[in-house]
Amino acid sequence: MADIRNLAVLSTAHTRSISPENFGGAKGGGGRATEGTGKNCAVDLGPGWKISPSVQIDGNATFELAAIDGPAVITHLWMTTHRNNWRSLILRAYWDGAEQPAIEVPVGDFFGQGWCTFAQLSSAVIAANPHGGFNSYWPMPFAGAARLTIENLSPEPAIVYYQLTYETNVDVPAGTGYLHAQFRRSNPLPDKTTHLILDTVEGAGKYVGTYMAWGVNRPGWWGEGELKMYLDGDTDYPTICGTGTEDYFGGAWNFDVPGNGYTTYSTPYLGLHQVLKPDGLYYSQQRFGMYRWHTADPVHFHTDLRVDIQALGWKSRGRYQPLQDDIASTALFYLDRPATRRPVLPDADDLAVFGAPMDPLT
Repeated sequence: MADIRNLAVLSTAHTRSISPENFGGAKGGGGRATEGTGKNCAVDLGPGWKISPSVQIDGNATFELAAIDGPAVITHLWMTTHRNNWRSLILRAYWDGAEQPAIEVPVGDFFGQGWCTFAQLSSAVIAANPHGGFNSYWPMPFAGAARLTIENLSPEPAIVYYQLTYETNVDVPAGTGYLHAQFRRSNPLPDKTTHLILDTVEGAGKYVGTYMAWGVNRPGWWGEGELKMYLDGDTDYPTICGTGTEDYFGGAWNFDVPGNGYTTYSTPYLGLHQVLKPDGLYYSQQRFGMYRWHTADPVHFHTDLRVDIQALGWKSRGRYQPLQDDIASTALFYLDRPATRRPVLPDADDLAVFGAPMDPLT
């Protein structure tokens, strides 16, 4: 969390904001639109009266959310869109002219809503508020330039509201890392394998967060598996080895409060903020949303890092049962370079949350 004592220290930084009412973030450039999604609503009021509050991203098209010259740091990103779009809109960020994105994650997963069904998330760096008000406070510094885009993988258009706040006239010192976010999905996880959260990333950096959308595919407890971090040359055995899935996310004893069952919680750094229960018909499997931000305890690495997690339940005579669950993860880390190896993003069909309750677009 930010030290509020520093709020009293004045700065030479300039605050700017990009939104559909000021696409370039220019000083004095807001509220000047004469065309936009609110034009008809403002027909009796004229310029300055919410003429361009949002954008329409056509099907199978990419929209440039922001283009910023540095040095600068993005301090807050807010956006919202219909929940039907949470897995089909892809957020990307490119730092300092890199051709490959450092951030490439479905919008819903970036904000802890991978199941396309809203769940309150109240943390220090991500807040998801009713009904789909997405907020990120992850600091995103860059020395040269930043470009953020949203790709719509659906053939249907998507309406997106957004506001991105950033500071210019700031110092980005040498040794400052770039924020990276990578998405992976195992659906289902192959038998007797681990879910790879982060493939071997080379360079120096800090691992700062994990979000997981976990769908179980059989009855019983599913979270006995350990999360492991292989860093700085580790091969067969990791330096950091957890003791269980619920332990990594700060819970205990199956997240089960007697008489209450699975019990949600959302704290500044970690949480089980979502439990989707079977309904006895089409939504037949339990699904969970969990996050663990390492903002207070970052994992430092200097040459390389790999992160994976086991999926384990139980079978007879107290033996572990490897599971083949539907697991999607988002890994967040700061790295000493603007781009690195990243997984191939699944196509629209493989991203889709089958069985999730969807609302009509109208």
